[in-house]
Amino acid sequence: MEEGTTGDLNAATNAKPGRHSSLAVVRVVLVLVLGAFTANVDGSLVLATHPAIASEFNALSSSSWLFVAYNLAGAATQAMYGKLSDIYGRRLLLVIAYALFAVGCAIVGAGRSMGEVIVGRVVSGCGGSALNVLGILLITDLVPLREAASWQASINLAATAGRSLGGPVGGWLADTVGWRWSFMGQVPVFCLAILLCLAWLPRQQQIDSKEKPRGLARVDFLGAGLLALFILALLLPFELSSLPGGWSGPTIAAVIAAPILLGALFVLAEKRWAVEPIFPLEVLHNRDVVLAYLVTLLQAMAQLGLLFSVPLYFQVTQRVSNKVAGAYLIPAVVGNAIGALVAGIVIKRTGRYRQVLILATAVSSVSYLLMLLRWHGQTNVWESLYIFPGGLGTGMVQTATFVAIQATIDPAHKAAAMSGIFLVVTVGVIMGMAGVSAVTLQTMAGRLAALLRLRGIDEVAVSKIVESATSSIEYIDDAPPDIAALVVEAYVYGLAAGHVVSLFGAALAVVCCFILREHELRR
Repeated sequence: MEEGTTGDLNAATNAKPGRHSSLAVVRVVLVLVLGAFTANVDGSLVLATHPAIASEFNALSSSSWLFVAYNLAGAATQAMYGKLSDIYGRRLLLVIAYALFAVGCAIVGAGRSMGEVIVGRVVSGCGGSALNVLGILLITDLVPLREAASWQASINLAATAGRSLGGPVGGWLADTVGWRWSFMGQVPVFCLAILLCLAWLPRQQQIDSKEKPRGLARVDFLGAGLLALFILALLLPFELSSLPGGWSGPTIAAVIAAPILLGALFVLAEKRWAVEPIFPLEVLHNRDVVLAYLVTLLQAMAQLGLLFSVPLYFQVTQRVSNKVAGAYLIPAVVGNAIGALVAGIVIKRTGRYRQVLILATAVSSVSYLLMLLRWHGQTNVWESLYIFPGGLGTGMVQTATFVAIQATIDPAHKAAAMSGIFLVVTVGVIMGMAGVSAVTLQTMAGRLAALLRLRGIDEVAVSKIVESATSSIEYIDDAPPDIAALVVEAYVYGLAAGHVVSLFGAALAVVCCFILREHELRR
């Protein structure tokens, strides 16, 4: 799902486009397509290569932070771009966004430690969060609203193509020239995008310098910071679970208190101090909006947890290359695109969205259940397609929840409610990645230790083997054959635990769909 903000959606809805030639519009769309395609290639590339990247630094347990850092930065910054572009112009903000993405990729490519690579992902996330919202605003600045959808569709098509190609192509590059150059190679693309921005994007009249302080006051910097800290606090249990002795009395108290305190401060900031809140708290008074948010959150958690585990599974069990690991993600991406299209057609013809949501979450649950029951280390090509229903259901949920919220909410709060769903998706992605990663690796470590003890191996050796196996998947190639077989068995067991997390999330989403009330769709 794409990201946006309340003010941005209002601006897009109320925009009065000026007169621009078809060539001018095509040029702007080409600039946006270039950025959307490359950014989505980047996302699939990281999904395909995260085990290899983290293993190089013996930090496999931290591989989820390649995604978490990117999305956490996006959650903190995406709400600001629309408002800042009203003050300083769309062109300047898009140039800044592309520059941040390029700098982030360069930092990742040159990173000498896992920490430096994660910093690079944070910088890229600060840029990537702007691409969708600025794209919507630029298009609605240039063309009438009824024409905007067709132009936006071309950008969405480029994004889908990027997600489809990013895994196998990026994996192939990682296999041939190394994963570092897969990121470095994005830098000149974004530099080209910057030059095209400066050459082709129309100049926008900025507000008077005397009005800029008033405009900046609309930007919810405090809310953005508190939101990022709140999400970070929610991730503390996953991080502490990987530390020896992490669950002591004081840390348990901190884990409980931190999200409560930061959540309360965030709510206070949004209700009392924010001129235009980053999150629309008033829409939470509507039960069906909350349920739609929960369905979106749970489905995002389940599906992104799955996408995180698929490349790792095949790289561990079949020792496939990065290219092949990335190719295994394609069925889910294709399913996502088909699901969104099918849901739109069905809802348009029947006027029903609740049944679509129930079917979508049930179909996704089947995907995770099949993986849990059948993915035990000897998975053939046909069984690898079990991830297709997960993508199909997620695509259907994306379309149907947008419709559900629009049908449920008062028109005066529609933009606020729609902006909330973008934020919910980001939180779901972060929680899914971090949760499945933590459960998988902790379960794997416990299982491997138990298997080694059954072999009569002493505790010192057990600790060393477990540490090596959870730090790098390359240990499978270096270990003696009998130990390597145990490592693979333990990984399969741990990944199955991750599928349980995804299945649990999808099952809860099904329950929420049954509770959700259906409202008549306005013609």
